[in-house]
Amino acid sequence: MLEPGSEELAACCASRRWVAAIAGRSYVDLGALRAASERALDDLEWADVEEALAAHPRIGERVEAATREAGWSRGEQSGMDGAAADVQAALIEGNRAYEERFGHVFLICASGRSASEMLGDLRGRLGNDVETERDVVRRELAKIVDLRLVKLVEELT
Repeated sequence: MLEPGSEELAACCASRRWVAAIAGRSYVDLGALRAASERALDDLEWADVEEALAAHPRIGERVEAATREAGWSRGEQSGMDGAAADVQAALIEGNRAYEERFGHVFLICASGRSASEMLGDLRGRLGNDVETERDVVRRELAKIVDLRLVKLVEELT
């Protein structure tokens, strides 16, 4: 049985509504936990998604905190390690343009992605309308949360 606590779950997703929907329950296995997470993510209002987004660093920013979430973020963004200076500069500029356009951090599931790939996605997504981009953000958030749930269960078992 899996019984992750609120604090552990908040490292996976900073939406209080998502944490409340998942915490305080027992799950037979990782599959059951992932299914509950997916349902809870689907039920989030946009304000809940924005709350989750606020906990994510910009692509290319290294989080130095010693928290579980910060460690996961550093690992997820390892594709930025050794990125060329021009790519790093373009990501900084792209992050700024994205935030001005959409009002929140550019979110992408960075695991296994190179800096150049993320930059290409950022540039492409700048052309999205708000509703399309919100759909993309929800999908990216779901990928990140799912990966983090797997990591959490690995740590707990």
